Amino acid sequence: MWTYALGFTALPHLGGFLGWIITRKEVPTWYEALKKPSWRPPNKIFPVAWTTLYTSMGYASYLVWRDLGGFSSKAFVPLGLYGAQLVLNWAWTPIFFGAHNLKLALLDIVALYGLVLGTMYSWYPINKTATALMLPYLAWLTLASCLTYCIWRDNPEQGKKKE
Repeated sequence: MWTYALGFTALPHLGGFLGWIITRKEVPTWYEALKKPSWRPPNKIFPVAWTTLYTSMGYASYLVWRDLGGFSSKAFVPLGLYGAQLVLNWAWTPIFFGAHNLKLALLDIVALYGLVLGTMYSWYPINKTATALMLPYLAWLTLASCLTYCIWRDNPEQGKKKE
């Protein structure tokens, strides 16, 4: 069973790694030129935070999968919501840093927030520990959503990426 736990825990990191490939070139150039609120976390915090959050959510998804007996019909909604939020999570980085589309990134993160709430709601009766493991992610998404909104609001001249 530890191989399943490892696989579920590692899965979210795949999108995080692909996002890092996009982000690493854009942070010192495009991102630094944006107007950002004074309360934003330092850039060094983001990889540490996301590594921790991806590990936590991945392991939480394993707990739900295990408690539902694998990919059963009972797992369709809880793991489907989790998968959908993971896709929106992974999509945010290429939208924001790759396409420089601040408005679409804001829409993405608002939808993501709703899916995370839905995921947690569906997980609560199955495994309370898994739900609790998602709380730091929800807290970070609250910060990230506010940051995305402020960047969108304060940078109206920033449209889609110019070729």
